[in-house]
Amino acid sequence: METPGSQSSLHRANLERVVRAVRLAGSLTQAEIARSTGLSAATVSNIVRELKDGGTVEVTPTSAGGRRARSVSLSGDAGIVIGVDFGHTHLRVAIGNLAHQVLAEESEPLDVDASSAQGFDRAEQLVTRLIEATGIGKDKIVGVGLGVPGPIDVESGTLGSTAILPGWSGINPSDELSRRLGVPVYVDNDANLGALGELVWGSGRGVKDLAYIKVASGVGAGLVIEGQIYRGPGGTAGEIGHITLDESGPVCRCGNRGCLETFAAARYVLPLLQPSHGPDLTMERVVQLAREGDPGCRRVVADVGRHIGSGVANLCNLLNPSRVVLGGNLAEAGELVLAPIRESVSRYAIPSAARRLSVLPGALGGRAEVLGALALVLSEMGDSTLLDSSVPAGTPAFT
Repeated sequence: METPGSQSSLHRANLERVVRAVRLAGSLTQAEIARSTGLSAATVSNIVRELKDGGTVEVTPTSAGGRRARSVSLSGDAGIVIGVDFGHTHLRVAIGNLAHQVLAEESEPLDVDASSAQGFDRAEQLVTRLIEATGIGKDKIVGVGLGVPGPIDVESGTLGSTAILPGWSGINPSDELSRRLGVPVYVDNDANLGALGELVWGSGRGVKDLAYIKVASGVGAGLVIEGQIYRGPGGTAGEIGHITLDESGPVCRCGNRGCLETFAAARYVLPLLQPSHGPDLTMERVVQLAREGDPGCRRVVADVGRHIGSGVANLCNLLNPSRVVLGGNLAEAGELVLAPIRESVSRYAIPSAARRLSVLPGALGGRAEVLGALALVLSEMGDSTLLDSSVPAGTPAFT
């Protein structure tokens, strides 16, 4: 048994620090590991050699700053993680390994609002099909990340607003999917996972403080503070769609009037254009027409951008993020929507906060949430299983 403060205990702690750094980053050079963990180069070199001998990490030649280096990543066969993203109109599943490589991915249309049972049936089927396609055994599954389009109550694990997904009332998504798949399931709302996906793989790389704004059937924000998703004590942080812009405005589904969502979400925006553009109009089509020069669509997209910018200005004044990433279909409009957002921010935000803010489109498009679900598992899983399974033969196992 290890004694606290003993040499073996210190060695175990250093192993965990190295594995965690690599697990969260995907791959790092040994110099980067030393910087991120505070360990000496010699200690990192010895630990990487031990982990490589045990099959936990893979080391490949690379270059950094024009010099030869060694890139360290978790072994491709150390385990797999699964991401499941429920949108209001789609289901997307991805399978990745611990080296941050996506092995399989598929999406299909799905009316998530209709029935939670139907949604979980389809998710179970799609996960099973993709696992079979990769040829990887189910015993390799480390965990599943699950995204849902609504706030999760931290205490109960259930969806916090039945007005958003009435067919899911009283459902604990994590428990339900875990029961079906027999593995740990980590759940979060879609905006938080979008933020996590962009932070790890997309437009949020390199920053520690950002807000990911998703505009679809609703409007939500995923907040990253000091590199961590901020959820709040009740799990409802980031509900930027319910900032009041006009207390005499339209009644929102939350019961209040004039929420940002009533000026920006698809369900409220599309009726403005349907009389002139037809009843089958979608936000994807609005964005396409705006890019092609349609004056009505360009005006609506710009108006939505200005309204979103008002909400972003409030975030700037409260949290002072260094970057805002716009996700959802609206991000495809590019500067047609980004420029009005910046205009509102410069008008309503504190000048010092506005000057430090960059507003960018998401780099991952519709994949942000499912990749964020993969990243959620990679951030929440522990390192003990990886380390215990990597101990070379003849080496005493740590307890």
